[in-house]
Amino acid sequence: MAGVADKARFYLERAVPQLREFEEKEIFTKDEIRTLVTKRTDFEHRVLSPGATASDFLAYATWEQSLEALRSRRCRRLGVRGSTSHAGQARCLSVFERAVARHPASVPLWRAYLDLAARARASKRWRKVATRALRMHPREPGLWILAGRRAARNGDMDGARAYFMRGCRFCAADGAVWVEYARSEMEWLARVEAKIAAPAAKVVPEEKAKIVGGMDEDGNMQFSEDSDDGGEDDEGLVLPDPDAEFKKKGKRKVFSEEAVGKLAGNPALGGAIPLAIFDIAKKQPFFGAPAAEAFFDVFVPYTAVSSLQKILQHVLDCMVTSYPNHPSTFNCLVRQPLVGVDPHTSTYPKALREALARLKDGLEKTEDRAGLVAKTMAWIEPILAVEDLDSGIRIVLEHTKRKLGNP
Repeated sequence: MAGVADKARFYLERAVPQLREFEEKEIFTKDEIRTLVTKRTDFEHRVLSPGATASDFLAYATWEQSLEALRSRRCRRLGVRGSTSHAGQARCLSVFERAVARHPASVPLWRAYLDLAARARASKRWRKVATRALRMHPREPGLWILAGRRAARNGDMDGARAYFMRGCRFCAADGAVWVEYARSEMEWLARVEAKIAAPAAKVVPEEKAKIVGGMDEDGNMQFSEDSDDGGEDDEGLVLPDPDAEFKKKGKRKVFSEEAVGKLAGNPALGGAIPLAIFDIAKKQPFFGAPAAEAFFDVFVPYTAVSSLQKILQHVLDCMVTSYPNHPSTFNCLVRQPLVGVDPHTSTYPKALREALARLKDGLEKTEDRAGLVAKTMAWIEPILAVEDLDSGIRIVLEHTKRKLGNP
């Protein structure tokens, strides 16, 4: 244990300047500081012991984050100036760095590390950690989704597509990456159509951020280099920063007038990309009626997309052909007339009548009546929770609910 004690002392001494600041600026009392040192010493001995687990590191990092949050609140309450969060955040990141070095196989550790880096706005650190995490866990769908969604959120759809396509290759047995890829494309379609509908908006010209990635001859991942990094990571490779050239220019604009002009008449505006994702997903081993229903659920919220009905009909045609009596198929058929119809509008009663007629037919033909009833209850409940719902619609839905509960 002497080695553990020496290592613990080394890490504890690095926190001394922060503790002195706490005392000098009276952020914490001397008794509180002694308690902090005792608690931190206990954590250090625990994580440095031979039997330390990933949960021990997570507990330590959580405690450091709560300490930093307490320091921030006290500084605001006491009006303390000159006390920044850099030291606290650096210590939290350091704990996670030691954690993933000790337990690289723990996906929750990597995700917690990425979450902290994102909240601390440490973009360069986030890209380095994401690169290492994807190399260590290439078959973990959540990590590919995280990287792809972040790129899409930053307006780098080329980068997002690269992440999602690589994720789809590595996670061919899981539909989560495919579904999230379709979601990102629907969001992109909604933004493009909104931009086309308001052509007078003034935007900053777009410059594409490139992501160079693929597979080498041995089947290994290749990531692009980050030239703006002042330091070195394990191999000098990180995920590229899509906003590197725009940080000094203010908020990045996703679409330029030139880009919007080029999109006019492009098949992508007709929903070609989401349809292609769905069609390729049909050939994967994970695909089935529940997977098709997941795609349907992803597409439904994007009512502002002009090609939505065509996309939904394509999904339904596939389900009816391949899984005609599955409860997921009838659930999607029943909900289709209600997509995009506000319960407060005059067209809703007609759409509801059509949905209930399909429900009656589905209950007679489905191979799993209980499954269809459960799925129907799931979409009826939110409608009944709508405020100022028409009394006639409410009566019909409550009657349908009672009838389903008592066949």
